[in-house]
Amino acid sequence: MKPMLLTVATDIPKGKEWLYEAKYDGFRCLLEWQENGAVLKSRNGKVLSEQFPEIIRFCEDLHNQIRPFLPLTLDGELVYLINNVQSNFSSVQLRGRMRTPSVILNHAKEFPCHFVAFDLLTSKGESHTDLTYTKRKQQLKKLFQKMAFPISINYEDNHRIQAIDVYEKSDDLWKEITGNNGEGIIAKQKTSLWHSDKRSLHWLKIKNWRYVTVILTKYDKSNGFFHGAIYQNEALIEVVTFRHGLKEDELQTLVLLFQSNGLKTSENIWELEPSICVEIACIDFDGKHLREPRFDAFNFDKEPSDCHWQHMQRQLFPVPEIIQITHPEKPIWPASSIEKDDYLLYLQHISPFMLPFLRDRLLTVIRYPHGMLGESFYQKNAPDYVPDFVTTQQDDDIRYILCNDVETLLWLGNQLALEFHIPFQTIHTTMPTEIVFDLDPPSVQEFSLAIEAALRMKAIFDQFGLPSFVKTSGGKGIQVYIPLAMNTFSYEDTRVFTKFVCDFLCEQEPQWFTTERLKKNRHSKLYLDYVQHHEGKTIVAPYSPRGNEKGLIATPLNWEEVNDSLKPDLFSIPAVLQRIKSQGNPFRNFRLGIEEQKFRDVLNQLQHEET
Repeated sequence: MKPMLLTVATDIPKGKEWLYEAKYDGFRCLLEWQENGAVLKSRNGKVLSEQFPEIIRFCEDLHNQIRPFLPLTLDGELVYLINNVQSNFSSVQLRGRMRTPSVILNHAKEFPCHFVAFDLLTSKGESHTDLTYTKRKQQLKKLFQKMAFPISINYEDNHRIQAIDVYEKSDDLWKEITGNNGEGIIAKQKTSLWHSDKRSLHWLKIKNWRYVTVILTKYDKSNGFFHGAIYQNEALIEVVTFRHGLKEDELQTLVLLFQSNGLKTSENIWELEPSICVEIACIDFDGKHLREPRFDAFNFDKEPSDCHWQHMQRQLFPVPEIIQITHPEKPIWPASSIEKDDYLLYLQHISPFMLPFLRDRLLTVIRYPHGMLGESFYQKNAPDYVPDFVTTQQDDDIRYILCNDVETLLWLGNQLALEFHIPFQTIHTTMPTEIVFDLDPPSVQEFSLAIEAALRMKAIFDQFGLPSFVKTSGGKGIQVYIPLAMNTFSYEDTRVFTKFVCDFLCEQEPQWFTTERLKKNRHSKLYLDYVQHHEGKTIVAPYSPRGNEKGLIATPLNWEEVNDSLKPDLFSIPAVLQRIKSQGNPFRNFRLGIEEQKFRDVLNQLQHEET
């Protein structure tokens, strides 16, 4: 059995006979779940189980539960979800090439993948391929509900198998796709049957093409490919080779252009000085080349000097149409040569990791209307001109903004909100969802004190069996987090714990640490702030920039990084974006495995000792 294939289409079909799904950029895969275990098979029949152990482990953990439904076959896609409609193909592709088990396991830990299921082919050994698409969907939903598998995609959910969302209106899904840089959309006829290894007009795929302007540089007669480049740091770098998409007259024009005006450097190669620009349609950039490139059009209005790295990034990651960007060239952090457009690109890339901490929290921002060197002000109240798509929440006499989506984040970024501060609770509870210790040394020169305090806290939390997370403050300090069970512990409860930890450290090392609130009385010691953890107080959000000279980021860390080599100035905007690509998000499991009883036991012990 091999997956049913899609037919490429230019336009999204409309009508009541169609339903719509997101197209994910991953590996098409069948999950064959037998009595003796689960197997992942590619569209060509290659076994992928060893490359994706997190999926297989998930199946193993639930094998006894799903046994009554076996044998079972699911059609789906192996993906590394960036958001709910986008998968990062490079991560999936890299995993597929790995062969060393230890390397695979480490990658699965840092970049865990999901299996997105969109069809149920067999259950209890009975084939469903002769059922209509809508009936197969009904059967899939029933199965997933019985198994408590997600029936809607959530990239933050650690259930490794999830069912794809189905939309009745293509416009709603297309808005999600384009706003979140998804690969495209799939249209399926409600009455369609499932046919192994056949390409069907009942299943259509429509790509979310991005259009990148490149400079023509080379023609290779031996294979018919043309080469395109852009400028990066004043040097030309090749980003594409293409021949698809050219009409016959366009092909002949290009060949004549190179052979008439280019320099013949070998028997089959002609090179052209930077002069002519063309538009290339693609679906992504893999770090070296545009993916699935197709010629789209000549662009005689574009100067070659305008085809540079930053311009390509903006074309690859267009701002949602609902957002109107003003003055993208405005300098924001001059010392780091970061302009407004650089900052907005950062917010787009970091939004999947930042939004989970901003969502449904009363937001306070610090705005710098003229960039970091200008004046700044705190903003809690939503301005009168806040657009309709931005969600707000009234709390007493303040109308707060809730930053629940990338559109709101980018709108705030365009307003030059550079710092994002959030309370310790969401709008759904009056109790804290986490404890945060703010370790504040007197200056960046004493940052080593923050490292020492963080490591000593980690030792205490490990002794108590409490999971903890750590991040830089983006300034001169470190912040240590303990996730809490939702709606369980009050601020009065957490104060007992935070006061104990801070007092204990001060008793152990009084020459280093203090809980003295007045700066003049701290005498160059690190301030352990437990008073700040209270209702109405805020902390800078993970991945928020700071309004300091270099625009450093409040960056989540792995505990192994908290050592003598750690320095606050390591975490600039470019460095943090590279960290996410190379080592993933250290806070990805922030709310996973929280055990209410462990913190309750610690709290009971401390309260007992007080009495």
